[in-house]
Amino acid sequence: MEVKLHDIGEGMTEAEINCFLVKLGDAIKADDPLVEVQTDKMTAEIPAPRGGIIKEFKVEPGDTVSVGTTLLILEVEGQAGTEKEELIISMGDGSELPEEPLKSFAAVRGKRVLASPFTRKIARENGIDIVNVTGTGPAGRVMDEDIYKYMASAQNKPEPAEQEQAVSQQLKSTTAVKEVIPFRGRRKQIAKKMAQSLYTIPHCTHFEEIDVTELISFRKELKSLNQNISATAFFLKALSICLKEYPVFNAELYEEKEEIHLLREHHIGIAVDTEEGLIVPVIKHVENKSIREIHAEMKNLTEKAIENNLSIKEISGGTFTISNVGPLGGSFGATPIIQYPQTALVSFHKTKKMPVVSDDDQIVIRSMMNISMSFDHRVADGATAVRFTTRFAELIQNPKMLVLELV
Repeated sequence: MEVKLHDIGEGMTEAEINCFLVKLGDAIKADDPLVEVQTDKMTAEIPAPRGGIIKEFKVEPGDTVSVGTTLLILEVEGQAGTEKEELIISMGDGSELPEEPLKSFAAVRGKRVLASPFTRKIARENGIDIVNVTGTGPAGRVMDEDIYKYMASAQNKPEPAEQEQAVSQQLKSTTAVKEVIPFRGRRKQIAKKMAQSLYTIPHCTHFEEIDVTELISFRKELKSLNQNISATAFFLKALSICLKEYPVFNAELYEEKEEIHLLREHHIGIAVDTEEGLIVPVIKHVENKSIREIHAEMKNLTEKAIENNLSIKEISGGTFTISNVGPLGGSFGATPIIQYPQTALVSFHKTKKMPVVSDDDQIVIRSMMNISMSFDHRVADGATAVRFTTRFAELIQNPKMLVLELV
């Protein structure tokens, strides 16, 4: 039996082989762990589909392989010496990998191009004839990144004179490479998702300045009562209230159906900076949780993210995302990229003490924080985004008002 890499969640297309958990000749039972792999979001073990004996390894630790790649050969119990059996892996769109690899992608072009429905949708939306795209996936399957590479090459194809100049410039370059960093695993998947988002969503970003002086004071008051609650927990609760009032930012667009689905639950993702790259655990049902509950769950998920112990369930299903870069020192804001297929993302930046003119024309020192909100301009307008951030500012600038909004 050929044991292959299968999709272990979130529509993954490839994984890096960390290590084998068995040796040649080992007798194993069904569901015994065979190999540890690293995807863009998590580490997982591939179990044995049946009991048998390990006969041959087809990949090596450190290899990055696509879904459908044979990892090892297993001699199934009671079938030694019989015809080799193959484990067929579903690719998520109802199709299956062929038993024998296609000799070339050209052989598929006259018949049926292997690609998922979502990949075909990307091609259609960007006016790409998918037949012209060379697939790099198993059996010549066209992957999402193949579409993006085709689009980039079509847009940036140099004129002959420019091409000659570029080649000449490369020959002249004598700069030594200091280090080569592998572009794979989580970093590659981040790049893929960011490119997908920017190619698909027309981003628009609104910036706002918020006075957080009263929130800082309120947190100090709570801390004196042994209630240490992070500012981000207040932000999340305030955002949930705003999403209830402006549900268009907690939505998904289905262009083919000509529908915008307003989502009932607020599953808010929190971007966490880790050594292996950005990852976004999700706090589910924020609308039903207290600020204390949000703080505790956020702390737990952040610790698991840093230790690379998040499960698929804990990083999937987000409907809205936040990014708190303030602790890192970003002061003036940025244009955050939306988590496709979500509609919006809010980024919080560094809090700074600044002189501000009060309502009675006095100059006072206040703690001010910038936020930037990127939203899908197909789904919402700038005026709605301004109302959203204005409402958010009202709640944060008067944090005790949150009590009036809690159910």
